[in-house]
Amino acid sequence: MTRLTHGDIQAGRLSAEALAENFADVAPPLDRQQALLAAQRCFYCYDAPCTTACPTGIDIPSFIKRISTDNLKGAATDILSANILGGSCARVCPTEVLCEGACVRNIDDDKPVQIGALQRYATDWVYRDGAQLFNRKPDTGKRIAVVGAGPAGLSCAHALAREGHEVVIFEARSKPGGLNEYGIAAYKVPDFAQAEIDWLLAIGGISLQPGYTLGINLDLQQLRENFHAVFLGLGLGAVNALGIVGEDLPGVRDAVDFIAELRQCTDLSTLPVGRRVLVIGGGNTAIDAAIQSRRLGAEEVTLVYRRGPESMSATVLEQAFARDEGVRIVHWAKPVAMRAHEGRLSGVEFEYTEVDGSGRLRGTGETFTLAADSVLKAIGQAFAPSPDAPALRHGRIAVDAEFHTTIERVWAGGDCVGGKLDLTVQAVEDGKRAAASIHQELSR
Repeated sequence: MTRLTHGDIQAGRLSAEALAENFADVAPPLDRQQALLAAQRCFYCYDAPCTTACPTGIDIPSFIKRISTDNLKGAATDILSANILGGSCARVCPTEVLCEGACVRNIDDDKPVQIGALQRYATDWVYRDGAQLFNRKPDTGKRIAVVGAGPAGLSCAHALAREGHEVVIFEARSKPGGLNEYGIAAYKVPDFAQAEIDWLLAIGGISLQPGYTLGINLDLQQLRENFHAVFLGLGLGAVNALGIVGEDLPGVRDAVDFIAELRQCTDLSTLPVGRRVLVIGGGNTAIDAAIQSRRLGAEEVTLVYRRGPESMSATVLEQAFARDEGVRIVHWAKPVAMRAHEGRLSGVEFEYTEVDGSGRLRGTGETFTLAADSVLKAIGQAFAPSPDAPALRHGRIAVDAEFHTTIERVWAGGDCVGGKLDLTVQAVEDGKRAAASIHQELSR
């Protein structure tokens, strides 16, 4: 392999074998013996706090009990009836702050039941064998348009198809899946997202139309005229900017674009990565971008966050994982300028931060500079409304308790409406609840 000069962003830093190992499944599945032993640790609580902590309300003690008796069909039905994307959620959910965080086994420093791993064990066979656990009801003659093939849209579409409605999903990208396909670290869901979606769509009554973007080649008013109902699962299409000097320099890019490119790359040895990578942000996207940069061969990866570790939206477990991967995390610093040498990025100047007496973040006036040939910005995303979008509230689509928007016969859910959590599992729940509301409306 050709030796690279300092400062270059290059492909091929690691061998194909090393890349394959680095991007293999980060959490290999349980085998039968491991699953049975893990299931035996569950107390099968009657008033289970783990179920309450799950945004989709999966009956966790029930499915674990079924695993203990080798009833995988019953366990998978329990899970997928509540969360149709239970396979991906088993892989990507922050279980340590949801179901496993609420597990009563945590008392006295005991370890929680491996709920996420057991959920994956219970569902993996479904996608492998193509087993259909659900059937469509007779055709109702009603047609619903779903805009966005992310978790919220897919959840809504499947629930409506089960009721016998015909659903057409319009998706801007070439593949369905949204965040699960384009926005999550490759080592968390290797070769899985599309298999799950293929199984979901196999119920019938759902057609997918890629290449359609609301406000560009898709008109909301026309959808309302041609369909009995419309569901908007648009996600967050805009990326926040730092607003500092040098942000447009070569080598500076959005972390979400980096992750999407990586997820769609068929040969990781062709994907460029810098020697010294700086990631700015404190959420899951920042962590995923930092770790994947290391696994692509970056020699130094530093993640910089403007507040302390307790304020990061990435979980404590994710932060520890990043450190274990060799990512340096710097707290209490904000970027103030990108620095360049001969027209290319050479580093980032940061200012130390602190919290004033009123709890507001402020700069201290003291600065430092970190060398970098690549910067990945992960400071959050925002909703990018089309001109004909429903009314907004706090920058996202306003909905009521039943996910109705301000436009008649138009519902919305997922990240584009916001709520308790910007997570796959919350988007699935939104889509499921919106589907129930749509079905009730169409059944009158």
